[in-house]
Amino acid sequence: MRVDILSKEYPPLVYGGAGVHVAELVRALRSRGDIDVRVRCFGGPRDEAGTTGYADLPQLTSDNAAIQTLGVDVTMAGDCVGTDLVHSHTWYANMGGHVASLLAGVPHVVSAHSLEPMRPWKAEQLAGGYAVSSWAERTAYEAAAAIIAVSAGMRADVLSSYPSVDPAAVHVVHNGIDSQLWQRDSSAAALEVVRRHGVDPDRPAVMFVGRITRQKGLPYLLRAAAQLPPEVQLVVVAGAPDTPEIYAEVETLIAELRNGRHGVVWISEMLPRAEVVALLSAATVFACPSVYEPLGIVNLEAMACELAVVATATGGIPEVVVDGETGWLVPIEQVADGSGIPVDPDRFVSDLATALTEALSDQARARAFGQAGRKRAAESFSWSSIGDQTMTVYQSALR
Repeated sequence: MRVDILSKEYPPLVYGGAGVHVAELVRALRSRGDIDVRVRCFGGPRDEAGTTGYADLPQLTSDNAAIQTLGVDVTMAGDCVGTDLVHSHTWYANMGGHVASLLAGVPHVVSAHSLEPMRPWKAEQLAGGYAVSSWAERTAYEAAAAIIAVSAGMRADVLSSYPSVDPAAVHVVHNGIDSQLWQRDSSAAALEVVRRHGVDPDRPAVMFVGRITRQKGLPYLLRAAAQLPPEVQLVVVAGAPDTPEIYAEVETLIAELRNGRHGVVWISEMLPRAEVVALLSAATVFACPSVYEPLGIVNLEAMACELAVVATATGGIPEVVVDGETGWLVPIEQVADGSGIPVDPDRFVSDLATALTEALSDQARARAFGQAGRKRAAESFSWSSIGDQTMTVYQSALR
């Protein structure tokens, strides 16, 4: 059986959870030995066997980014002829999968990592391209043989956003974590990495890891941080801003924080995994203030490193973070327009600060939550199990 997996992100060009998911899923499927997995991804040639990278078409260089994306999709689709099934990830590759399905006469499986109707702020980034991306996603979802949602929350969002989709075709297969690659490291070498980044491992610290995008809610965390005890450090590993405007907002908020407190560390470059692990291992609590999060691999990464999590009770996060067991869930009432914006932003910021302060004030409890989180991540979110569940979806689509 041959399956062609289409994705914008694939190593070494990974900047978000969907890219991590695709890389780990491919590894899990290939390790089975009973499936020929071929990867087709954006970003030019790759050295990995069975993997083909596609550069943007030069004749579309001056076009809107969404049109450039469709150019790559069409190029990938032609190379899928001969496969038994295509599996696409995110709207960037959805149209490639849809066209390949029509061209080759094979089922198309879509993985729902996020949804365009739930991210209206993307119009800031794509302008008219947002209408194109929304069309591409809707077309692919409504024609797909099967849809894999990364959480029950995401499944509900799929059925709400696309009511013509058959509920029986939407399956829940969670994201996963490699608990061997992600585990606590408090070695001397790791502590040296922590200090090199300007973090004091002997002081309590709140850590954030994520892209600078509206859905990740970083500005809310930066406002909440102003209410934390003065000895607490804030470590923000955040880059790849969606727009200059949100980057400027984050930059201003961090500058304001630094004027009033010591120990605000902002790392804007993408770090190697070992350095992220070192920083997570030295922190007291992980913060995930997202206003839209289908699941949140970053929470699994933090939990695997034995770090308690304070996260928004939205999307798929409650399926990962167990309130009162592996962390704290912060309630949020959200505007019902798909944006995820809190109805009362000040209250959300205050509740976030309260939960973080509670975590920081009882470090023994936070450590216990971290240990419970490690156990949960390793036992409930293994990639081998996710590979098996994905194969079951493939088989159902082929029937």
